[in-house]
Amino acid sequence: MPIAVTMPALSPTMEEGTLARWAKQEGDAVGPGDVIAEIETDKATMEVEAVDEGVLGRIVVPEGSEGVKVNAVIAWLLEEGEDASALPADDSGAPVPGGGPEAAPEVRAPETAAAPAAAEASVAAPPPAEAPAAREPAGESGRVAASPLARRMAKQAGLDLAAIAGSGPHGRVVKRDIEQALAAGPPAERAPAPEAPAGPAPAAAPARPAVAAAGPEDREIPHNTVRKVIARRLSEADRDVPQIYLSVDMEIDRLLAARREVNEALEGTAKVSVNDMVIKAAALALRRVPAVNARWTETATVRLGAVDISVAVAYEGGLITPIVFDADRKGLAQIAGEMKELAGRAREGRLKPEEYQGGSFSVSNLGMYGIGHFTSIVNPPQAAILAVGAGEQKVVVRDGEMAVATVMTCTLTCDHRVIDGALGAQWLQAFKGFVERPLSMLA
Repeated sequence: MPIAVTMPALSPTMEEGTLARWAKQEGDAVGPGDVIAEIETDKATMEVEAVDEGVLGRIVVPEGSEGVKVNAVIAWLLEEGEDASALPADDSGAPVPGGGPEAAPEVRAPETAAAPAAAEASVAAPPPAEAPAAREPAGESGRVAASPLARRMAKQAGLDLAAIAGSGPHGRVVKRDIEQALAAGPPAERAPAPEAPAGPAPAAAPARPAVAAAGPEDREIPHNTVRKVIARRLSEADRDVPQIYLSVDMEIDRLLAARREVNEALEGTAKVSVNDMVIKAAALALRRVPAVNARWTETATVRLGAVDISVAVAYEGGLITPIVFDADRKGLAQIAGEMKELAGRAREGRLKPEEYQGGSFSVSNLGMYGIGHFTSIVNPPQAAILAVGAGEQKVVVRDGEMAVATVMTCTLTCDHRVIDGALGAQWLQAFKGFVERPLSMLA
């Protein structure tokens, strides 16, 4: 009996996904552990491995289909000795009773699965009929050789991959090729203007309307799965979570000096950043004020035993928060090494779900972009997030006299159902103490 291959739930929050690529084609043999497809989840593009053995009898959901619901049938595997006549009449999972050649269904994708991709194609790219097969790069499958990131960037920008020369191995289209194509502009902009025909001058063209529905410079970028999830979750948080904001200035000259000494002592084996020290200070402050290390549920406030810090990392097309687990128990060098490795894989879309799901507290740092002060939105079910600004030289008063110090502004956003203003202020004072007296972090 044919085996249904369904859209897997690759994270607890995943409700639907995008079928980015099929690694196997109809008629290919499939064994346990074989990669059969790439699924774009709400955070990353992940490979899906087969758990059964057979032959890929029918692909139900084509490549690029968005909005595919979890547990929806995406393909059928034929077991040993079965042929196409054993496939179900539709994709409901029921085989054709006494099926024979006359009962074999047409191989097609269900309208419900193809609709999102079709709608997006009408915006992002011309219909397939307008892209001749002769433009496809040579290959056994006729598929354009491109990295998942390049494929996603081209899709968002409405670029035809077949028209882009790849600079990667074996002519593979990679990120830099897409960036160069975007920088060059649409082909119409690069083409020289045709010479004016001889004869009387043509009548003046009508004036362009003050407000145009779409101009040649405009470009629509369809929302990918990540952007949709970010929009939905943050909209829900801003609407449903009562949030308060507490800001404090702190002097970080001692912290900067301690960082230099730590890096000198490490002799190049690791490089500690200000953000790494902020993570450590936040973790120790959570240990000192454990009521902030908590989550809200409809029946109780859950105080967490572990201090796991989620750190916001921006990447192409979205935002993800890899986690430094047990950050209060780790040294600065270990935190620095983990963050470098996690951030690198986050930007490549290679994090595992367990590496970015959960966490007890978030840190978002825009100081490296020169942002002095900002606020962040709580990421439920967490109860707080710390927004870290840039260190700036400012005039301060010490013992009645003016002095110059490097000052950093941090803003704590709290879920008021869990953290009252006084409790949030108590945590900020503990955090400030560790930042302004960095040697206390090493005690």
